[in-house]
Amino acid sequence: MQSAEPIIELVGLGKEFHTSSGPIKALDDINLSIGRGEIFGIIGLSGAGKSTLVRCINYLEVPTSGTVLFENKSLTAMRPREQRLARQSMGMIFQQFNLLAQRNVLQNVCFPLEIAGVSKKEAVDRAMELLHMVGLSDRSKAYPSQLSGGQKQRVAIARALATKPKILLCDEATSALDPNTTKSILGLLKEINKTLGVTVVVITHEMSVIEAICDRVAIIDQSHIAESGCVADIFSEPKSKIGRQLILGEAAERVVQFGESKRVRITFDGRSSFEPVLSNLILACKVPVNIIHAETKDINGTAMGQMVIQLPEDELDQNRILNYLKTAKITHEEVKDL
Repeated sequence: MQSAEPIIELVGLGKEFHTSSGPIKALDDINLSIGRGEIFGIIGLSGAGKSTLVRCINYLEVPTSGTVLFENKSLTAMRPREQRLARQSMGMIFQQFNLLAQRNVLQNVCFPLEIAGVSKKEAVDRAMELLHMVGLSDRSKAYPSQLSGGQKQRVAIARALATKPKILLCDEATSALDPNTTKSILGLLKEINKTLGVTVVVITHEMSVIEAICDRVAIIDQSHIAESGCVADIFSEPKSKIGRQLILGEAAERVVQFGESKRVRITFDGRSSFEPVLSNLILACKVPVNIIHAETKDINGTAMGQMVIQLPEDELDQNRILNYLKTAKITHEEVKDL
């Protein structure tokens, strides 16, 4: 539940692009409120409209209809100078980093300060302060080509923070990074949110990113907001079809039949009681099983006993489960009768 006052409000927002084959509606009647100081996620599949939405927030794209309110002031009603000042309050980072190849790290971070008319000494001092914050003060003279993907994104984050923005817009900022680097970048964003109080808006197609750092989330599908709310509520009980697909995977939309299908006895004969065997199986195979019988007990942290599960009728699902049990070295056998 949102408690902070809104810093961004989108009211009836719409965006159309005119093409040779006719108008394309990228956004339709978007209504969202993003609280000051929160980490807000916007998630959707490719082509859902999420990148257009983030570009409308800072008016890189001018909406066709509706209103963007920044600190209760309409961006539409602002004069060009006021719009530029508002945009300086919204830093942005991208999937491909967008660093200037001919400039070193320090010069890249100084760039928006130069545009804003800040003196060279002040710009350098501010840039070095930010590079220290993102853990790259020792690479200030390096060029983008000499940096890893994670380091490039850290420079991009420092550059986005140069003008002391109130909002940081992250458009698929971790999509080009490996899982470990993604984790470190998300940790950095969370730390920036906590220490600087910067509102962070995360645009992504990955539920793991939303789960890792976001307070609230909006799911966008086919140019509309399908549902929005606290991450914990959306994750535990997604109400929209696209929400179930994103959170639970394709298995959520499948009707799994059991009928008189194969039954398997799993024997617990020494595995840790704290190992969630069945949960791990279901998560790994992305298919449910039916528990027919269970008789297990914990003896000093060791699971003892047995469980009989029924596998789905689909042969591919059965093979996936049996292969998992074999690979995980879980004692099991097919049973005809209980």
